[in-house]
Amino acid sequence: MTGDNTLETLSQQYRETVPSDLRDAKTFAWYLGAVHDDPKITRNAHQRVADMFDYYGTHYDEGSGTVEYLLASEDPLGDGENTFYGEVVHRAIHEFVNKVKSGARGLGPDRRIKLLLGPVGSGKSAFDAQLRKYFEDYTAREEGRMYTFRWTNLCDVIPDQDPADDVVQSPMNQDPLILLPLEQRQQVIDELNERLEAPYTIRNEQSLDPASSFYMDRLLAYYDDDLQTVLENHIEVVRLIADENKRQAIETFEPKDKKNQDETELTGDVNYSKIAVYGESDPRAFDYSGAFCNANRGIFSGEELLKLQREFLYDFLHATQEQTIKPKNNPRIDIDQVIVGRTNMPEYREKKGDESMEAFNDRTKRIDFPYVLEYVAESEIYGKLLNNADVPDIHVEPHTLEMAGLFGVLTRIEEPDTEAVDIVQKAKAYNGESSDGDDIDVKKLREEGESNAEIAEAMVGVSPRFIGDEIAEAIMDSMHRGRSYLSPLAVFTHFEENLENHGSIPEENFERYHRYLELVREEYKERAIEDVRHALAYDIDEIQRQGEKYMDHVMAYIDDDTVPDDLTGREQDPDETFLRAVEEKLEIPEDRKDDFRQEVSNWVSRRAREGEAFSPQDNDRLRRALERKLWEDKKHNINFSALVSANELDDDERNAWVDALIEQGYSQEGAIELLEFAGAEVAKSELET
Repeated sequence: MTGDNTLETLSQQYRETVPSDLRDAKTFAWYLGAVHDDPKITRNAHQRVADMFDYYGTHYDEGSGTVEYLLASEDPLGDGENTFYGEVVHRAIHEFVNKVKSGARGLGPDRRIKLLLGPVGSGKSAFDAQLRKYFEDYTAREEGRMYTFRWTNLCDVIPDQDPADDVVQSPMNQDPLILLPLEQRQQVIDELNERLEAPYTIRNEQSLDPASSFYMDRLLAYYDDDLQTVLENHIEVVRLIADENKRQAIETFEPKDKKNQDETELTGDVNYSKIAVYGESDPRAFDYSGAFCNANRGIFSGEELLKLQREFLYDFLHATQEQTIKPKNNPRIDIDQVIVGRTNMPEYREKKGDESMEAFNDRTKRIDFPYVLEYVAESEIYGKLLNNADVPDIHVEPHTLEMAGLFGVLTRIEEPDTEAVDIVQKAKAYNGESSDGDDIDVKKLREEGESNAEIAEAMVGVSPRFIGDEIAEAIMDSMHRGRSYLSPLAVFTHFEENLENHGSIPEENFERYHRYLELVREEYKERAIEDVRHALAYDIDEIQRQGEKYMDHVMAYIDDDTVPDDLTGREQDPDETFLRAVEEKLEIPEDRKDDFRQEVSNWVSRRAREGEAFSPQDNDRLRRALERKLWEDKKHNINFSALVSANELDDDERNAWVDALIEQGYSQEGAIELLEFAGAEVAKSELET
């Protein structure tokens, strides 16, 4: 091996990533000095997780009033590989972090399960995994460091101590401060809080775990209650880094077969190999291998939490409200962890209606984790999927992923209450698009959607997994057919063929989803024609001339003035027919024309004050209106039927149009398909009129 990947180089790179104090045992006196210098070292789990979110960066979105956390929106550790998209998703993450931060201040959520509720494929599991991944990284950094302790030289003092247990790691990975009796510990903590610069205060009223309490009692008795000697001779402080694989400060818990479920999986059990050594009632014979034990100081992640048996969930009552666990026939154990649960809609409905689960439900803080509602953000999920995979050499045509996203969003939003807005317009409004000539109250639409939904909008519908799977199938099918491009038409075909074959889509939704697919086809048809219109009729100079003419007539109209005629030069009134011909391309009604003209006039005046020359290219609405008018003026001279057949069109002319579409992002084959599709649709509409 040569270059930068020699064993020596790789070894050096690894050593540089390992915290310098990972292998170094410290004294308890050193730890007191360390927390004096940096009180945050002794934070509890909620405080550490809360600080973690801020550590990787934040961005405040004034429009939505939410904080965007970069560990989710940008994924700095993964170079953006695992990013989350959509305002509703970031709002859910914002709500989750708020609950953790409230828990950090001891306001109550620290004694609750943070329950991520959402439909399948909404990203709640991915977010939970991201949370654990970043916690591992954060605790390996200087800013997130934490420590625990181990007992040493036990056989020197305790006669019946198993030689294999001469050195014993704190079974619960507890903070070394817990070794101090409560009164002395509080004195230290009071001093730390005076030095602490944080929105929370350090608190620690926990007791030592039963095994550590046993060792402390025996050692104090041996040294005549000389705590200093005990801590100096038998305690080593060591760095604690969260590690999910090692089940260290992070634990994931999954439901199993009901017949095989046992509460000891959560709370731990007797270590039968130690019973013969210590006896059954001895705390040293207990095995701290339960999920709550492993998660101490960090994060407990419960997958499909509500699928657990009702009796099994009772352990969570103590774990949350009392922050203790009570193993069978053993003393209680204090815990410190952020308990996160995930569940899907059916299990939530079942448990919510179960009166016997009232106590459990009261100890959960539900965070709705819905599907994405902005179809462009949804399309970015599919783009991420393709970027993270070994995709064949295939060109994804414009609108392909966006139209797939639009279909997904249509299945998730509630039908509008008013006929003035159809469901496609609502989806566009959620995406931040303004409708030409119409003011859509997005806030009102959201309120209506939330009130009409069973739990919340976007908690039902087609999952991104289904859409992603069909996109993948369409890619492979295109490759088998020798096509080097993926178009919306190919994806639509796979949606159509497989909607009724997907197990997660209820039969009663088939008809409605097929109707939504037709709406998406219609939307794509309009966009396809718009792209062809741009390619066939786009003339920058002509649009500039028409734009200047439009503005001359608008200014004359506003000032009640005249304009010179284009041919004779004689003064005349503004050409209302010409003005309306432009404005009608944006579907601006007669009673709104004055508002639009004033809006454009103000825009031109503002640019003039800034020293910017007038260019209709810089005003999206005006540009589109002028393009559409130019199209109307030219389209009667275009043989649309010829677009469908390569044999009926001059090669040079066809190549020019293909080149124009390639400039818009199409592949050559995709451009030809688009010309044929749009040409057929326009020719059909021309015949109908």
